[in-house]
Amino acid sequence: MINRPAGPEILRLIDLLAKLPGLGPRSARRAALHLLKKRDQLLGPLSAALADAASKVQACAVCSNFDTVNPCSICAAPGRDNGIICAVEDVDDLWAMERSGVFRGKYHVVGGTLSALDGIRPEDLNIAALVQRAGNPDVREIILALNATVDGQTTAHYITDRLSHLPVKVTRLAHGVPVGGELDHLDDGTIAAAMASRR
Repeated sequence: MINRPAGPEILRLIDLLAKLPGLGPRSARRAALHLLKKRDQLLGPLSAALADAASKVQACAVCSNFDTVNPCSICAAPGRDNGIICAVEDVDDLWAMERSGVFRGKYHVVGGTLSALDGIRPEDLNIAALVQRAGNPDVREIILALNATVDGQTTAHYITDRLSHLPVKVTRLAHGVPVGGELDHLDDGTIAAAMASRR
């Protein structure tokens, strides 16, 4: 019989940490040990913050962003342009757009992408609500800021088709050479997208 180096509480902590993106079993063990060593500075406050988030954070009824108020602070902000909606795959994409500070309209979190392999169908995503929002007479443009993957492009085409009956402009983010990128290090698809999106 192999002796376990830690009790079930510690193993449970490691198992839960290992489920976080970017943390495997080894990184989860290191993180758990660090939290336990810094119990007063990290483990206690982290535990309180997690409990607070679990009880107070909710998905916005309008755009599906996470916030402690509903509608979220972005949807409720008076200075934003109600006529432009930027559709993103997930909340982390919304936060990335906000971090850049370049968009002052409203958002819509689609909740993923269509994927035949994973069995994700249109009804599994937040697309119907986007179409409904796009039908508002104040909405002039829908920006599809979906990732440049096969599933992202498939989802963008599907949404474009769903919006075709509405008098709303549908645009997509340009794809291509990143700022500071060198052509020699780019894949063929990125170079082709950059050439097609040239201006």
